[in-house]
Amino acid sequence: MKKTTKVAAVALAAALSSTLLAGCDITTDVSKDYAQVIAEVNITDSANFESSSYAEYGDVIGTTEITKRDMVAYFISTGYSMMESYGWTYYDTFNMISETLVNRQIYIQYAMLYLLDDESESDITVAGYEAAVEGQTGIDRRLAALAYFLDEEEEAQALYSTRQLVNNTLDSQEETYLDHDHSHDDSASTARTTPTGIDTETEDYYNEAYRIYTGSNALADCPGYEAPEGSTPTTRRKAYSSFLASLRANSLIESGEDLSNVESLTYFKTELASAYETAIINKLTDKFEDTIRATVNEQYAQEIYDTTYSRQETTFANDTDSFETALEGVSDTSFVLTAPEANYGYVINILIPFSTSQSLELENAPADLGDTKGNNFLQRAALLKNVRGTDQRGTWFDEDYAFDGAETENAYTGGNAARSYLFFEDSLGGNEQYERVPNYLGYYTYNGTVRQNDDESYTVRPNRITIDKFIAEMEGYLTQAANEVSVEDDGYTVSEGVYVNGIAADDTINAVADNTTYYNRSVSDYYTESGAVDYSKFVYYAGQVNFTNGFDANQFFLAGSAENVAYSVMNELSFAYNTDTEGLNDYFGYVISTGATDYVPEFEYAAQYVCRQGAGSYVVVPSDYGWHVIYCTFSFVADEEGNVIAPYTFNWDDRATEGTFSYLFYEALCADLVSEYASIRQSNAIEDFKDCAVVYEDRYADLSGLDTAN
Repeated sequence: MKKTTKVAAVALAAALSSTLLAGCDITTDVSKDYAQVIAEVNITDSANFESSSYAEYGDVIGTTEITKRDMVAYFISTGYSMMESYGWTYYDTFNMISETLVNRQIYIQYAMLYLLDDESESDITVAGYEAAVEGQTGIDRRLAALAYFLDEEEEAQALYSTRQLVNNTLDSQEETYLDHDHSHDDSASTARTTPTGIDTETEDYYNEAYRIYTGSNALADCPGYEAPEGSTPTTRRKAYSSFLASLRANSLIESGEDLSNVESLTYFKTELASAYETAIINKLTDKFEDTIRATVNEQYAQEIYDTTYSRQETTFANDTDSFETALEGVSDTSFVLTAPEANYGYVINILIPFSTSQSLELENAPADLGDTKGNNFLQRAALLKNVRGTDQRGTWFDEDYAFDGAETENAYTGGNAARSYLFFEDSLGGNEQYERVPNYLGYYTYNGTVRQNDDESYTVRPNRITIDKFIAEMEGYLTQAANEVSVEDDGYTVSEGVYVNGIAADDTINAVADNTTYYNRSVSDYYTESGAVDYSKFVYYAGQVNFTNGFDANQFFLAGSAENVAYSVMNELSFAYNTDTEGLNDYFGYVISTGATDYVPEFEYAAQYVCRQGAGSYVVVPSDYGWHVIYCTFSFVADEEGNVIAPYTFNWDDRATEGTFSYLFYEALCADLVSEYASIRQSNAIEDFKDCAVVYEDRYADLSGLDTAN
């Protein structure tokens, strides 16, 4: 492999920015160079075409030309990052780009032929195609040819996505001209992670009225588009000018184009053509999906489930490491159906930390007086009493996620009527543009003071709450949220929690009336008679969410189920208070095994305890990091004979109920089959017709030869 040199990188940069060095005038030689055709694709020129089932449609397919400009654009958007990631040379990279662009056009032409031959697409005919492209030339003919194979909605979706692409590009350009100076009094100095699924548009959504905002048109005439905070017509026009300069720099603007009409630019039309191509490929994949789903019946799906279960049962019994690895990889498409023993599970960990000064004091504290083991548990307990948690969502006000939920009837305020701000209004349902954010209930108000300033920015200050106040907030929100359970005959209650003074070997809690005992222990209270640390003595508080029908893992991700509502509450509280940011957006939470772990011992003991109690169990326990609120989201349980109970059952009738295990399993099964089938069909099509392409390697030799530039 040739070495990629710094000189070569500089040479390519010079090639891509040569017009900038020339004062932004398009250099004729560069324009001609980029306009060179580096490959031609016409599937009808393949030796296999005449004997194929599509031979009668040969007159429809014209030759697609791939230009050097296409190659450079692909390198800028994708190729360069791949070259850096894989250590490729320029020669490797540009040959990959050439092959990728050629293969894509072969498959696009194959898709056109497939749709022409598809009896279910009666509106797609040779005569209709010819009428659609008649009188069109160049890129306009290409657009008309591609659009013919799409219905009105598919075409509108492609146009919408292309307009979004340009607006997003302009947004990025405009940010460089905006001066964001917000004075937020908030303990969170870095942007708070947001839940997975925020601002996710619903599948197939589009807005026909959506337009590109350049600053020369009125923002009010671009419905559905939200300009960056602080945007003005002046900053937007600057961004658009910068955007045009970038296009000129890479010879992506042709002489005589109307720069005031962004959608008339060849660049825009090229991007739109790419969106049309993607839509055609998706349409073909949908056809393949229909074919595959028709073959997946109840018997087949059940056999796959049974086989998967049996294979996992055997594998995990003989290899615990593979089981624990599988637990780490659980997702909507990867399932762990059984366990080698009970009490493995998952927990949410909400860390309410020591302050910096408290951590330093604990770190420098000597051993407690009389503690021969050298521990300082008594001094840590004294510090824990003064730990204060704060709502970490302050930066979400900066990011325009907050809204005043004073009129939201089911908002939880903790009894404080002044608390009214919620987050992610567009993603909480009721907005057809966006999916409802999953596993996040959304009714827990910001716990602090909020003032909206004259410039519509916010000044926020979180309330500082004790661990007991947090427990009250958590149990209060869990209790109120039980009203959100919408699955028929389902529900949950929250047991009255207890303060803890140790847990027996059989997991029986020694409950006490309040926290007095916890803060007034002697050194010996933390040790067993044998002198070992008694980690049960660190458990501060324990409680339980009781599911009316027992915990049902099949409904865990079913919106409106008791299991999902309780999980969504705890997940939301984690986003509000948790400073252990690695735990945010985990699928089930942290994996908890039954043996020794890498967790700190106090956390390990408490997490294993709640997993033995089962889903819905929670405890509060400290470590040298601060307070941990640990909630068991799921654990494997055993029957009276000690055999692990299968947590899931595949029910064919539930496969269409989104969020159920059966739905997820069925969709994952179909997705795998469709992906495999579509990949085979694509590979076969490219292999069958790859001889149709003519590639002119000499026309991009200056790019693939950059490794030897000096």
